[in-house]
Amino acid sequence: MVVDDHPMWRDAVARDLAESGFEVVATAGDGEQAVRRAKAAVPEVLVLDLNLPGKPGVQVCKEVVAADPALRVLVLSASGEHADVLEAVKSGATGYLLKSASTEELRDAVRSTAVGDPVFTPGLAGLVLGEYRRLASEPAPAPDADEPKAPRLTDRETEVLRLVAKGLSYKQIAERLVISHRTVQNHVQNTLGKLQLHNRVELVRYAIERGLDDE
Repeated sequence: MVVDDHPMWRDAVARDLAESGFEVVATAGDGEQAVRRAKAAVPEVLVLDLNLPGKPGVQVCKEVVAADPALRVLVLSASGEHADVLEAVKSGATGYLLKSASTEELRDAVRSTAVGDPVFTPGLAGLVLGEYRRLASEPAPAPDADEPKAPRLTDRETEVLRLVAKGLSYKQIAERLVISHRTVQNHVQNTLGKLQLHNRVELVRYAIERGLDDE
């Protein structure tokens, strides 16, 4: 699904993706329409502009991901401002691409986003990982006495989690551990379920909070 308030740009992106073999199930031109149509069309990937009338893109992102945690959001924005990038990621976006990207870069980004791999315009990935570290360094709230202990992960799940925290893509993890891409995805999904987390963003933060990225 493609969301942008400029009709010509929206139609061009939708056409380029369709010609690349993707099925464009819906488009929208404002925030309210985007949330409504995303819930009705249930896309796998939402290509989202941030600057939308009615409801800003970050709010759209929060609402659609809350309604469907399996949905992946790829922000396609004219803004490379660090604050915009971080706000989008905190809202649940899987990736962030500038509108200066080529059609080929967009196509590759949509494919990567669809399998849960983070995609960032060069230079932004380090910024996002740095923000994860900053958040992880903040004092955590005191645990509730009634809160159950953290679930145990298998050795392989912990190994995959550690590599996710280091910023490796699922493909790179599969190559390093000599397992299939699908197996990596299954480990990540199992880990998300055990830890009651919703997406890769939360998973990376969890791993960094426990120092797994330094091991």
